[in-house]
Amino acid sequence: MKEYRQSALLDRLPVQFFASLVGKVSTYVKEGYDVINLGQGNPDQPTPEFIVRSLQKAAENPINHKYSPFRGYPSLKQAVAKFYKKEYGVDLDPETEVAVLFGGKAGLVELPQCLLNLNDTVLVPDPGYPDYLSGVALAQGEMVMMPLEEKNHFLPDYNKISESVLEKAKLMFLNYPNNPTGATATEEFFAETVALSLQHDICVVHDFAYGAIGFDGKKPISFLQTPGAKDAGIEIYTLSKTFNMAGWRVGFAVGNKSVVSALNLYQDHLYVSLFGAIQEAAITALSSSFEEVERLTSMYESRRNVFIEGLKSIGWKVEAPSGSFFAWLKVPNGYTSEEFADYLLDKAHIAVAPGIGFGEYGEGYVRAGLLTSEERLLEAVERLSKLTIK
Repeated sequence: MKEYRQSALLDRLPVQFFASLVGKVSTYVKEGYDVINLGQGNPDQPTPEFIVRSLQKAAENPINHKYSPFRGYPSLKQAVAKFYKKEYGVDLDPETEVAVLFGGKAGLVELPQCLLNLNDTVLVPDPGYPDYLSGVALAQGEMVMMPLEEKNHFLPDYNKISESVLEKAKLMFLNYPNNPTGATATEEFFAETVALSLQHDICVVHDFAYGAIGFDGKKPISFLQTPGAKDAGIEIYTLSKTFNMAGWRVGFAVGNKSVVSALNLYQDHLYVSLFGAIQEAAITALSSSFEEVERLTSMYESRRNVFIEGLKSIGWKVEAPSGSFFAWLKVPNGYTSEEFADYLLDKAHIAVAPGIGFGEYGEGYVRAGLLTSEERLLEAVERLSKLTIK
């Protein structure tokens, strides 16, 4: 069959590193091995029943069988504004400061195309969520990586970014609680970020995907709680983690009016809007008492404690994450992150994500997801205790 060459734009896209990990795990599973998969980032719990019931009821309403408004129902945007006021004390104008998204990932990939011109500079965390790179590639921007190092609590050190880069930068991605490191941000760091943004005219995009998941009695802070943050940029929130709605593909961007307007305009040309019944279910979730979210966070914290203490009991030197549902583990001397991940899969049948898949500064680490039961996490520790490490 005749083949048509894909565009140079698609050629610029980064290789999906984790597709190879999925392939490796699938091979072992097909061969009959009992793989404990800690390499994924997909929540393992079901969507709360009251949200599912809301969808079922809304799906029966003929109004939801029609196209919904291009930019989402006003009632959903109003629910988002009320949610941010209740949870973070942040005031939002539902019409001008909220954009409905087809999941958080869509917004993260779309934003560079909304704000960048050819070869504009973007500041990107390293290690970081790989799809930041995808959006920049599609926008034909240029990336400058911001190292996230343990010595700086996995926060970027703005003093190490040259003045010339800061003057050229148009966009900056941040993500706290952080994937993959599990680090959280401080009020002081966000204040420094706003000051940098306003001084150099850099739009900040804060990926708040794990905003509900903080440990040790500390609730993660929203970037928009920082004075001046609406002038500095936006925050992207998803219902995927907070409400176990990953497959529902619903999120939103909130904050700076001009950025929200650009997102809405871009999406006008790509979509109509989310299925109306999903929007109604999202309203139900955002308007809930948050008891289910608190239960979920408590479950992740319990899993974290079991796993981290288990690793310490077998002699591993590890730090407990302060947020997200990931643990960021140092690789023993003598291995690259990919070699160690392959070794764990082959010898212990445990899947973890190699740190190099998140960037150059991810080398030397592997990411383990707390997305299985405590029993399976303890079994993983037991298997690890029997390994012979170089």
